[in-house]
Amino acid sequence: MAVTNPQAPVHLAGKRSRETAIAHDKQAWLDNFVETYQCGNEEANVGTIVIRSAGYEVTAEGVFTYRVNDDGKLVALRAYWELDRATASARKI
Repeated sequence: MAVTNPQAPVHLAGKRSRETAIAHDKQAWLDNFVETYQCGNEEANVGTIVIRSAGYEVTAEGVFTYRVNDDGKLVALRAYWELDRATASARKI
C-alpha cells in the first residue's frame, strides 16, 4: 500500500485504529487495502474486508476513511460499501 506521508497524523491514527482491531493478524488486515489516499487530516483506504459473525462470512469491497484533529486524535472513522453486494456475498462457514 503506497502512502503519501506515513508519518501524517491521520495515517498514524488510522494505523492505531487498525492495529487495535486486528492485533491478531496485522499483515493480513493491511493486505486488504489496495490503495491509500491522503489529504490533510484525512485518509481513505480502498480495499476489501471480510466480516465473520454468527457462522457467516461476508466480503465487503469499499472505501474506509479516517479523520484526525490537529493533535492527531481520531475524530471520524467511516466505511462505505454497497450493502446489496456485501449481503449477496454471505456464505455459511
